[in-house]
Amino acid sequence: MDAAFSSSSRALELGRRVIEIEAQAVAALAGRIGDAFGQAVGMILQCKGRVIVSGIGKSGHIARKFAATLASTGTPAYFVHAAEAAHGDLGMITSDDIVIAISNSGASAELLMIVPQVKRRGARLIAMTGNAASPLAREADIHLDAAVSEEACPLNLAPTASTTAELALSDALAVALLDARGFKTEDFARSHPGGSLGRRLLTHVRDVMRPRERIPITQSNITLTEALLAMTRGGMGMTVALDSNGKPEGIFTDGDLRRALENGIDARAARLSGLLTRHPHTIGPHALAVEAAEMMERLRISQLLVVDETGVLIGALNTHDLMQAQVI
Repeated sequence: MDAAFSSSSRALELGRRVIEIEAQAVAALAGRIGDAFGQAVGMILQCKGRVIVSGIGKSGHIARKFAATLASTGTPAYFVHAAEAAHGDLGMITSDDIVIAISNSGASAELLMIVPQVKRRGARLIAMTGNAASPLAREADIHLDAAVSEEACPLNLAPTASTTAELALSDALAVALLDARGFKTEDFARSHPGGSLGRRLLTHVRDVMRPRERIPITQSNITLTEALLAMTRGGMGMTVALDSNGKPEGIFTDGDLRRALENGIDARAARLSGLLTRHPHTIGPHALAVEAAEMMERLRISQLLVVDETGVLIGALNTHDLMQAQVI
């Protein structure tokens, strides 16, 4: 057998095995989530201070990510490295705080060293470990069981399945807290104002729409030629006909024109009234721009009319407007 082929087969076998072991480790967590999980959620919700998440080694990386997830979803939190805590960072902890210590073994010397100081300050302690009989688990006010039957490492040494379980359990706790706090899309946007995520969550239809005065508006009784001239001037690939109350009577788009020509319409004799798409789709100005993008994609349309609460036209947008605003 070719050595390269043999090596590739071994890699594929190991890769699949690792994923299977880690998937089983996460699946097993669901059956062990019980009263302690609910108690942890309740304790954090009642916390008057902040949540301090700590760990060492690979669990420390999970702890750092957990703190960041909590902070971005409505639970004030920050990460303290276990080793640094013993050299001055313990001063950050107050009696109103909750400390969440993450350790697979539950016997990390750096974490155990700070436990007495956490207790002395009157802070509460939640431990997330893979060993319910460990010193850290015994000292905790609440213990969350993140045990795994084996690591995905062939040597059963490198933290792999255990850190995956810690990550999944910490995410479960963060999401439960998010839901309990009634955390909304708008709250998430305020925590993520930068980059594409912030743009998508903070941009509303009113921010990207073209106002009524820039929309090619016509009457339904004009000729097709006149409608085409209005569409060209408007540069939106459409024109909209309004009734006497300023409400959309219908819309005529580039797609409508192509379909009319395919059906053999006499372009010089035709009038717009017979070609309009009646009852066009609309959206309100206060909707999120991403909602407009989703609607246009779902309905397979390129333009969308914006109306106020009475149905009067106040603006319009097309896919180019959404792309220019970097919403899509």
